[in-house]
Amino acid sequence: QVQLVESGGGLVQAGGSLRLSCAASGRTFSSYAMGWFRQALGMERAFVAAITWSGGSIYYADSVKGRFTISRDNAKNTVYLQMNSLKPEDTAVYYCAALRRQCYRSTCYADEHNYAYWGQGTQVTVSS
Repeated sequence: QVQLVESGGGLVQAGGSLRLSCAASGRTFSSYAMGWFRQALGMERAFVAAITWSGGSIYYADSVKGRFTISRDNAKNTVYLQMNSLKPEDTAVYYCAALRRQCYRSTCYADEHNYAYWGQGTQVTVSS
């Protein structure tokens, strides 16, 4: 069982930066691949980024490549999402999640149905 708590959201102007954190409870955190998803108002939840348990493989949605960076610190049971050059279209509730299965393809990491545990979300609002 893993419990996830996101933090770091807020209001920022376009072009600005935010760093989201996702703190996990449970001694098995380091064995889970982790992902970030986001859901804008009236939209379906969408994949943002994922990182394997070791950090050796990382995946990004095309919309955030070059602007966002996912990382993790297994000693602190925390996964991060550094968001730079933010745009108004990045406005959404951001969720972290722990993967329930072994994945070998990027499409697997991008599928929210493959994630077993979810945080409550943190709001990110980017003003123009």
